[in-house]
Formats: sequence, structure tokens, C-alpha cells
Amino acid sequence: MFCRYQKTDELFKRLITVSVVGMIKIHPSTRFKRSFKKIPSHVKKDFGEKIEIFKNQPFYPSLRAHKLNGNLSDYRAFYLCDGFRVMFEFVELDVALLINVGSHDQYKKWERG
Repeated sequence: MFCRYQKTDELFKRLITVSVVGMIKIHPSTRFKRSFKKIPSHVKKDFGEKIEIFKNQPFYPSLRAHKLNGNLSDYRAFYLCDGFRVMFEFVELDVALLINVGSHDQYKKWERG
């Protein structure tokens, strides 16, 4: 099971790269599913391509995965086209929960709810 100890991003990346055998399992939250329905079709297409990369290498450079700050500091995000991002959390070493998807401006709203 994934430990919630504070680790630097670099150490965490190495841990994921070395420890994960096989693909990351993806579980979308209800909030993610609702938000996904609202995004434009070309962003959905980009998501389909990026999620395949994410499953194999969650910190692949083109995803630009990063840790979030402030009230969202428990989460990470990776980029999609047109300023959209996917917010996620590793609930286990090989399991990622997709929390939400939307534009960078929507992060403020996500902090409240």
C-alpha cells in the first residue's frame, strides 16, 4: 500500500519508476466522470492518448506531471491540450484515482469543494 509520507518529487518519481511493475490501474471518481462529460471533444481525444502514456509511465516528460500546492497539496496533475489538466492521487503504489479534469482556472473552485 502507498505510504502518505512527505517525499520530495524527485524521490517519489524514482520510487514509482523503480517499484511499479506493469501498468498503473486507473479509477475515475464520480466528480471526474461528470467533469469529463463537459470538456470539448478534442480534449477528450488528447486525454485518451495521454492516459495510455500515464498508465505506463506516470511521470513521462510530455505529461508534465506535478504536485499541486495549497489546499490541493495532497494531489498531483498532468497536462492536456488547451490548458486542461487532470488532477489525480496515488491511492496505492500502482493505483491512481482520477479526481477531476478541467482548466487551470477551475483549480480555485476545486479547492472549495
